[in-house]
Amino acid sequence: MKLKILIVLFFTGYSMLALGQQKPPFWDEIQNFKKKDSLNAPAKGGILFIGSSSFTRWNDLETVYKNYGAINRGFGGSTLVDANYYIKDIVFPYDARQVAIYSGENDIASGASAIETLNRFATLFTGIRNNQPNVPLIYISMKQSPSRLKFAQTVIHANALIKEYMSHYKATQFVDVDTKMLNKDGTLRPELFMPDMLHMKPAGYDIWIKLLTPYLIKK
Repeated sequence: MKLKILIVLFFTGYSMLALGQQKPPFWDEIQNFKKKDSLNAPAKGGILFIGSSSFTRWNDLETVYKNYGAINRGFGGSTLVDANYYIKDIVFPYDARQVAIYSGENDIASGASAIETLNRFATLFTGIRNNQPNVPLIYISMKQSPSRLKFAQTVIHANALIKEYMSHYKATQFVDVDTKMLNKDGTLRPELFMPDMLHMKPAGYDIWIKLLTPYLIKK
């Protein structure tokens, strides 16, 4: 009997160890943020940017908004679900005076509907506000990308739903970058994008900076 118990305990422990070795998506990226913070923690009360690769690839974001105390915690390929999963790691520690979000595009590309994307945003929004009830929050609209044209209508719909949702809450701002990145006839501008036709060139970020800056809270 003792031998059977030992065998069961051994394999149970082994299974738990094996499960423990399976890292959740983006685990390494989050650990890199923690390591970075341990070496040089950003000051409390900055403006926190969370989201996907459009923030990750905005290499000079913290430089552009240095006087605002910008903290870039975007991690490439992530979804709203991922942002919410790591909310205790990428939001709560910074006690930000304002939070800017760019996320949802990857949710839609992965099959989420406009309504599901709204619900995922609402979960993240609620999680942030439950921790910091009065923190001002900006949502940067999802952009349409040439490589994801088949998702364009879902992106437009989800943007509208999120904008309407935010209108019911104080200290929120929906910043429409999508329509400002289009030609007058509503067509996309491929010259704003990298060769992958998904991520932006500096010219795209210049548009974002012009639109976003007026809504950022200065120290």
